[in-house]
Amino acid sequence: MSFTPSSPDYILPKLKEQTLANIIKKGVRLSGRRLDQYRDIEIITDYIPHADGSAYVKLGNTQVLVGVKLELGTPYADTPNEGVMVVSAEFVPMASPSFEPGPPDENAIELARVIDRSLREIRAIDLEKLAIIPGKKVLIAWIDIYVLDHDGNLIDASSIATLAALLTTKMPKVEVTENEEVIIDKETKVGPLPLRHKVVTVTIGKLGDKLIVDPDLEEESVLSTRIVIAVSDDGRIAGIQKTGMGSLTQEEILKAVDIALAKGKELIALIEEKVRPKEEEVEEEKPAEVEEKKAEEAEEEEKPVAEEEKVEEISEEETEETEKPEEQKPQKAPEEAEEKVEEAKEAAEEGQAEAVEEAPKPAEEQLPAQLKEKPAEVTEEKREVAEEKKEPEHEEGTREEPEEEAEEETEKAEEEKQGNEEEKQSSEEGREGAGEEEKSKGEGKEGGEESTKA
Repeated sequence: MSFTPSSPDYILPKLKEQTLANIIKKGVRLSGRRLDQYRDIEIITDYIPHADGSAYVKLGNTQVLVGVKLELGTPYADTPNEGVMVVSAEFVPMASPSFEPGPPDENAIELARVIDRSLREIRAIDLEKLAIIPGKKVLIAWIDIYVLDHDGNLIDASSIATLAALLTTKMPKVEVTENEEVIIDKETKVGPLPLRHKVVTVTIGKLGDKLIVDPDLEEESVLSTRIVIAVSDDGRIAGIQKTGMGSLTQEEILKAVDIALAKGKELIALIEEKVRPKEEEVEEEKPAEVEEKKAEEAEEEEKPVAEEEKVEEISEEETEETEKPEEQKPQKAPEEAEEKVEEAKEAAEEGQAEAVEEAPKPAEEQLPAQLKEKPAEVTEEKREVAEEKKEPEHEEGTREEPEEEAEEETEKAEEEKQGNEEEKQSSEEGREGAGEEEKSKGEGKEGGEESTKA
């Protein structure tokens, strides 16, 4: 049943009621809050140790406790493949003078229906994942709301506590035997409750032409009407509930929706911030033995790495030492080979010069064209061929080849030199013999002439 100003749960003196209404009409609240500002919110999760999920919320002086329990049951006939969600609310008599003991009254039933509708219409809980044996066995999520202290805005306080409790709910381990018997292990948790969306409600009251957020108990007693808007984390409206005898214009409804969407995001962010530290603590809380084992394993892993680094450093030093002589030796070999080639060249030039000086000019004119080539040109061509045949300096095992090639080249140059000298000498001897024969012939001719004259 809706709450109406004509029958308030909280009675104010007539003078205070008029003063409060006049202050709100001026855009000011008696508590000093802005018109769109919530009271201080305190959230404590896992408040009930034996529940699958729980949360305690204090909104100003309003205190609400919500517990979630998962039990085995049968599905509804129209939804055989889905689990069941049941929301109930109880007003503890000590929470307010107007609360009476006994079964839930109309106010408690209205509170439970608003919370149930906000979760069910948007399918906040993935009920399909609560089905164990479709059509036979499913999990039932019991959501129990207990109002511990009533100081206004019970719906928002209950909605915040419900979402926080659902976020901390853990699924028990479920096993199905061959005979389709279901065994639930409450001590073993397999994961969080499957949620699709996060939903909260935002209560907005109207007094005159002013809209106020989160009215306390005194403000509720003077409101003409109030509207409760449920919003989800993806910016959708999950439900709207209006109570009171007053009316709302279209502009006021649109303005209330904008306020609810903005405040809903703030509330969801606050709840997530309060729930995350709990999840991080559970992950960080591990036995000391496990931590010690991990530390030992880390040390063992670091040791081989350190040894490998040392081996790599030693191998690098060795390679540097071995690379140094390799770089130096090939540099010396070509220099020595060049010096020997130059010496052989000079010796060949000197020997050729002496042979040229000793040989007569006519003999030079009669020599073949190949013999007239200078040994210096031959040695230069040989040197170029030797340099082309040289292998790269960085290859190992080729450092002694330049010396051997240089020696072979010098020997070849000396042999050619000797061969040239022998050919020159033989040609000179042949010329001298030919000259003597001519002389002997001339003498023979002279003797014959003389004999004829005689």
